[in-house]
Amino acid sequence: MIIDCHGHYTTAPAAHQKFRDAQLAGLKDPTAPAARPGAISDDEIRETIDKNQLRLQRERGSDLTLFSPRASAMGHHIGNEAISSAWTRANNDLIRRVVDLYPENFVGVCQLPQSPAVPIANSIAELERCVRELNFIGCNLNPDPSGGHWTSPPLTDRHWYPFYEKMVELDVPAMIHVSASCNANFHATGAHYINADTTAFMQFIEGDLFGDFPTLRFIIPHGGGAVPYHWGRYRGLADMLKRPPLEEHVMKNVFFDTCVYHQPGIDLLVRVIDIGNILFGSEMVGAVRGIDPLTGHYFDDTRRYIDALSMPAAGKARIFETNARRVFPRLNALLEARGL
Repeated sequence: MIIDCHGHYTTAPAAHQKFRDAQLAGLKDPTAPAARPGAISDDEIRETIDKNQLRLQRERGSDLTLFSPRASAMGHHIGNEAISSAWTRANNDLIRRVVDLYPENFVGVCQLPQSPAVPIANSIAELERCVRELNFIGCNLNPDPSGGHWTSPPLTDRHWYPFYEKMVELDVPAMIHVSASCNANFHATGAHYINADTTAFMQFIEGDLFGDFPTLRFIIPHGGGAVPYHWGRYRGLADMLKRPPLEEHVMKNVFFDTCVYHQPGIDLLVRVIDIGNILFGSEMVGAVRGIDPLTGHYFDDTRRYIDALSMPAAGKARIFETNARRVFPRLNALLEARGL
């Protein structure tokens, strides 16, 4: 089985965006009608999935996608806590409908109702709802709800601990994933995303989070940002900071995906990072959608890069399947219940 740990509903029906547009209109004009989620039929959902994510699954040869709301549209920096909460709930409910329509192809991962300066504990109820009621198997955690201004404490700060306690209780991991950038210095997908991935890893080095939460698990997407390319730098910084080796201090709890869009990048990732810390991901349909003129294939057709690796089939199977089942225990339980 090929499990894609990183997929977003980037093709949601137009009525869903109209709800968001109405929310934004209400911010500009308090007298505007209250925003309410629009009616979306099952057929509308099928049309958006069949022509996009499901088609690409079949064409590219993956089996199951861990599916979450569109990351750039989470928009935690927009509006207030009430707006974020309503938008988050609508997004997660829509993901559940996709999973209900395509249970063999998608499993839910939830957005959180984060908002700048709002305690992360306020996101616990939505995590519990999504895991216990909607049968989601993980969440996306935004380390920077400010949208590029980094007003939140580091991920190792006790500010985050109430949420981590609930993650441990529910036995679910989080993908570290920012949303859109409202800082003109940082292009969202080309800079802000990669900055956040790299920043999160350095925060883990500086702190001792996993001493307090030895079973906590995070996926850093986009191949771990700049980390694999600068692995010597981070090993050296850990040594200078009198931290244990990275393999002991961080890498028992942190995993990278394969959303790296060329063969040399994947080759480097698997040379530098232990195979047990790499999960297959594509992010389709996501940040990079075009065809690479050097290869004639889509940049985000990441299975091709794994297939081309010079490694035993057993190693590829870990990247494609078994690592994800280990990092997401609720996913493993779901698959085992299906006899898989």
